[in-house]
Amino acid sequence: MNIINAIINLVNNPVTQIVSYYQGKNRANNAGDALEEYVKDLFANTFNLTETQRIEAMSRVFSYLGNNSNPPDAMLRGGDAMEVKKIEGNNAAIALNSSYPKHTVKASSPMLSTACKNAEQWTEKDIIYVVGVVNGNDLKHLCMVYGLDYCASDECYSRIKQIIKCGVESIPGVEFAESRELGHINKVDPLGITYMRVRGMWGIENPWRAFSYVYSRDTNKQFNFVCIINNNKWQTFDNTAELTKLSNVNRNLCISDVRIKNPDNPAQLVDAKLITFSI
Repeated sequence: MNIINAIINLVNNPVTQIVSYYQGKNRANNAGDALEEYVKDLFANTFNLTETQRIEAMSRVFSYLGNNSNPPDAMLRGGDAMEVKKIEGNNAAIALNSSYPKHTVKASSPMLSTACKNAEQWTEKDIIYVVGVVNGNDLKHLCMVYGLDYCASDECYSRIKQIIKCGVESIPGVEFAESRELGHINKVDPLGITYMRVRGMWGIENPWRAFSYVYSRDTNKQFNFVCIINNNKWQTFDNTAELTKLSNVNRNLCISDVRIKNPDNPAQLVDAKLITFSI
């Protein structure tokens, strides 16, 4: 299974009232959970299965399923990783909290759990950001984009983090403890019993704003889906012909050629596929 299968499944199963749909199946407590369950169903094609059948299918498709405390949200067995992000406004930014944006995900990352690192034999995976705009009960917009096309390389963010960390730790007269955060200051008060953690809070503009130069949503539609895949990644999939065939018979599904900015050097343009679907 891959992102092409997920898009085909979405066209065939456009569940827009996701909150009531997944709460009715006792699979979600809130809109964020419902979005994650829908994304998993898209990639595993587990619609209309009993809970037992769904669990078995999920185990075959995914090697790892995580959560906010144990990223990524999911890893396809032998395939890509994914992060699912919910926002409530069309122009809202995505809060990433203490983790900076991921160009790819690496097994050597200290942010990953041992279970994730040992889920299968892997060293590095491309990561798909799946971003949904949920308004009340309804999924209004959904985007899938690879970190390769969306975020700068890791060294861009880690360099800034290290510069700030070194600056904080160079403050005189303050006792610092070893920390993966920007700083951990001990004995802040006269009694020496108070400490302070210095943490970075990362965020990124949502994909619709980041790629507004190649795509604009039709807000008159009930639901809009967009996916951007660079041509090098597109050519690694063996089932793109199936998606192309579907686009020839479904007028709501469109595949077009675009050129997007290289996140590491916007002066360079990268050939990519823009896949859109609306109802």
